Parts: sequence; C-alpha cells; structure tokens
Amino acid sequence: MSHKRIPKRKAAMAAGGVVALGAAAILLPNANASQDGGGSHDAAAVPRTLKAADASDLASQLAGQLGDAFAGSYYDAGAQRLVVNVVPGDDDQVAVRAQRAGAEIREVDNSMTELHGGAQTLKSEATIPGTSWAIDPRTNKILVTADSTVTGEKWDRLESTVGRLGSNMATLEKSAGTFKTFVSGGDAIFGGGARCSLGFNVTAGDGSPAFLTAGHCGVAADAWSDAQDGQPIGTVDQAVFPGEGDFALVTYDDPATEAPSEVNLGDQTLQISGAAEATVGEQVFRMGSTTGLADGQVLGLDATVNYPEGTVSGLIQTDVCAEPGDSGGSLFTQDGLAIGLTSGGSGDCTAGGETFFQPVTTALEAVGATLGDDAGDGAGEQPGGEEAGGAGAGGDEAGGDGAGGGDAVGGGDEAGGEQLGGDDAGDSTGAGGSVSGSGSGSDDGTGTGAGDGSGPLG
Repeated sequence: MSHKRIPKRKAAMAAGGVVALGAAAILLPNANASQDGGGSHDAAAVPRTLKAADASDLASQLAGQLGDAFAGSYYDAGAQRLVVNVVPGDDDQVAVRAQRAGAEIREVDNSMTELHGGAQTLKSEATIPGTSWAIDPRTNKILVTADSTVTGEKWDRLESTVGRLGSNMATLEKSAGTFKTFVSGGDAIFGGGARCSLGFNVTAGDGSPAFLTAGHCGVAADAWSDAQDGQPIGTVDQAVFPGEGDFALVTYDDPATEAPSEVNLGDQTLQISGAAEATVGEQVFRMGSTTGLADGQVLGLDATVNYPEGTVSGLIQTDVCAEPGDSGGSLFTQDGLAIGLTSGGSGDCTAGGETFFQPVTTALEAVGATLGDDAGDGAGEQPGGEEAGGAGAGGDEAGGDGAGGGDAVGGGDEAGGEQLGGDDAGDSTGAGGSVSGSGSGSDDGTGTGAGDGSGPLG
C-alpha cells in the first residue's frame, strides 16, 4: 500500500509504520483463533487452555485473590497455560483456589515481597548506568543484566550486591551491547533534530485526538512533525522521562485529525481493540520505522533500567530486537491488544539483545487518555481515538518524504512486500533508518542516543 499525502484533516497515521514484515507471516492468520476451554469443568485437575490475553486477565484476578501467597505468574505458550507461583503457607486452600480458576500451580521459595525487597537493595546499592533488573517468575528470581560499559569497580560493586542477595534470589548476566534509547521510530515522527516512532493513537482526556510515544522523545522536543524539517502536526502535552516511566502524550494540532486505533502493516492493518497488561512468556510484536516488524517474548515485568540519562522503572523486558529510530514504537499482540511503547535496550536486529517497553496501561492511566474500544465516540471524527504513537507520527505518511527515504517508512511502496509475509516481505526492512539517533543528545541528553548511544531508544 503506497502512502499518499491527503489533507491534514484526514491524515492521522496508523500506529506502528508501514515497514517490512519479516515476522508477519505468523501475525494475523490466527488472530481470531478460538479459545479451548479445556473441555472439562474439573479445573482443579486440568488447567485451562488459554490465549495469552485471557491468561493475563486470570493472573490479575488471582494476584488479588491469593494475596501474599501469590509469587508471580507466566504464560506457557507451548501448553497455552497460565502458570501461577505460590508460596506454601498455612492456608492449604490457596493452590486449590488457583487450580479451580484454571491455572497450573507451582510452589516456589521467594515471595513477591522478598523479590521486591531484593530489587530495592539493587536500587540503593547498585544503581549504575548500563544495568537493569526485573523479576522473572519462570525462575522465581531477579534477573540482573549489565551491558558492556559496566566494568572494573562498577562490575565489582554490582557482582557483590547480587552475591549478597544470594543465588536463590538473583542471577547476573552480561549483555554484549549497551543500553540506549532508540530515537528514530514506528511511523516516523521528527522533532528538535530527533527522530522517533509513533506508538498508538489515543483520545486525550478532553476528547481531542492524540498519540503516545516515548517520554525521552517528548522531553527532547515540544513539537513533532510527520516529515523531516516539516511543519509540526502535534504538540507535547505531557512527558515522563527519566523516573517512573518513559512515555509522552502528544496532541494533534488539528482537532479534526482522524486517529484510528490500528497498526499499519502495509496493505493490511491490525485493529487495536484496547490495552492490556503484559504477561511473561507471551509472544509480542514490535513495529518501528527503522527495523519494521519484529517479534519475541516477554521476559520480565516491573523492570528497572539505568540509562545514562537516568533511571527508569516499571518497564517490560523482552528479547524483541530494536534499533535507533524505533523509540516510541508500538508493542502489541497478534489479536490486537496494545502492550507497550519502545523505550530502549541493547543490541540490534542482527545480533539480538534486550529491549524494554513502557506499559501502555500505565501510560494511559497517567495521562488520562483512552485507547481503542475504551475511547468512545467523543473525539471528533476519530474512530476510537487510537493510542499514542499512532496518529500524529508522520500523519498518513509516517516517515513520509523525509523519513529516511522513500514514500513510506521501511521502504516505499514495497514496505512489507505483499504484506504479512508476502513474497517481498522483509526486502525493505530498515530503509528509513538513515536518521537514526540524529540530534537527540541536545535536549538534556534525553533524546536520541546521547553519548555512546547508551540510553532510551529514540
């Protein structure tokens, strides 16, 4: 699907960008696959077969019902089951209640209180740029990661802190890359010399059309355009970075802008019905203007990342790849649920690495915006007022004429080939990344890969 310039009143960009779809062959065909309820009402004996979104809902319910006995959960994608960790105690009915709800139960040693206590120790004693930590429910431990910049005394301090927590509480891994922000993006947006990605279109609290993107993009520039050196189409309303998140709300300057709740996948779009919490173990997809579509798994929740610009907490850790220019881009599920906004990480889409995402649910709550089916009809002509990152990032030409080449981010009319794994899928991946990381270090270092590139993903 080639991009055409149309009047701005009709020119809201779809979330994500038109990009090569190397992972798309598996994205849509099963998007509406039916859930197998397990065929048995004896859930205590047979855990239910669940889709990832349903597993996330069940996990949230059980977390409240089980109280202190709940020690995290994760999705077993192979068996399509929710696995719930419980700490043995005096109440032997805890496991029974969880089993009756349809979960598979696993007894573990570390409670969530103990794991959060370990994370607080790391925060107070080992907040070192280039480090991160997140609770991994599959191991019932804290996964601590250090990038290639953590050496010498810094490494010794980190290793010592992890050692004091004990091998039963935390593990330490080394990453070959450096943690950085990926300024550049889904549908490309430009501001203050930086390039980022639009995440999802949303409806702001006052009913106006808006989009979400990364907070480190929002603090790098006040106004954002859909073309390099183009006229602004959106103005930053709120931005958080660093601190308790990495998200920004950008409102469209034209209140009649259409901001559909969808991710553009070339000649097809994936409708976004709403936002959901991430579940460890579930498969997720990321769209960015530099690298196109990539997929992977959620590895950890409530992650803390120590970027050179500062510490950011409450993120989602994944093994999905990303590169400069992907910052702010959309993370979503195959059945159309918005999960996250690209923040930063290490590595690239050749060697791999870790990437961290801002949870969309947290961002929506903080800025008072709505997404998808929850957005209602109050935003002018906007159908559901998509999520942040959608509409304004490059208008209908996300990454258009100035977005690193071609008529569409990711490589002109062929972006994504025949769409969704077609013959040309992947041919244009990355076309449009030529401006990645440019100029983002100027605004308090929060923008596009300041210094050696370690920081949030522009």
